[in-house]
Amino acid sequence: MDQELEQFAAIYEQVTTFLVNYSFQLIGAVIVFLIGVLVARRVSNFVLSLCARKGLDVTLSGFIANTTRLIIIVMTAIIALGKLGISITPFVAAVGALSLGAGLAMQGLLSNYGAGLNIILARPFVVGDTISVQGVGGVVKEVHLAYTVLADEDEVKITIPNKHIVGEIIHNSQNDSIAEFKVGIAYHCDPKKAVQVILESLQGMEGISTARAPQVGIEGFGDSSIDLGVRYWVKTVVRHEAQYLANMAIYEALQEAAIDIPFPQREVRMLKEA
Repeated sequence: MDQELEQFAAIYEQVTTFLVNYSFQLIGAVIVFLIGVLVARRVSNFVLSLCARKGLDVTLSGFIANTTRLIIIVMTAIIALGKLGISITPFVAAVGALSLGAGLAMQGLLSNYGAGLNIILARPFVVGDTISVQGVGGVVKEVHLAYTVLADEDEVKITIPNKHIVGEIIHNSQNDSIAEFKVGIAYHCDPKKAVQVILESLQGMEGISTARAPQVGIEGFGDSSIDLGVRYWVKTVVRHEAQYLANMAIYEALQEAAIDIPFPQREVRMLKEA
């Protein structure tokens, strides 16, 4: 019992001595750190609003703001440790050693972060663009350091690690996707009239992009029809819906204009036996 009391008294004396000698430094360090966190938050919000006013991409704006906030907090922590008389040199060495080990253990994850940084800075696409990469396509919803999130017309979220994007061939059609197909008309019909009818049927249709005009022309000559190629751009989020409506509108317009859509025919001749 006496030994335990002596240990408690020793601990109490050490704590009391520490508080007497370092209480003001400790309070000062806490105050400095709290002020630094508050300043970091204010500066981060200011940088974010400034980037928004300059029209920067939301992903790049968030990255700059978060990086600024982290730098200020780290600098404040260094100042606070200095207030306590703690040298940060051993911490720097320990962090360096840990970073080396973590880097070797997480090469895949770090490659994703490096690729994400490349995407944010180079901006091959931004939120809202329609991209296709590695056989996967959709509208870009979010761009993070480790991964990018796409969404298709069915609202299915597709998460792609950034290392599978950087260095690959990326198809970026901005906000739209292309719809193209062929429609055949009979050889006795006027192809110029058919082209005009199709173009007029696509004008003002909901879901079809107005940024680029539809393209209609003779694509080839079949055995029983003149093949007209039709290309137009639709909003990616309603791609199939708009395409189905456009197909119906084109069919009805050709019917009203008395332009025939032929079907394959085969002529069979019966030869008489000699």
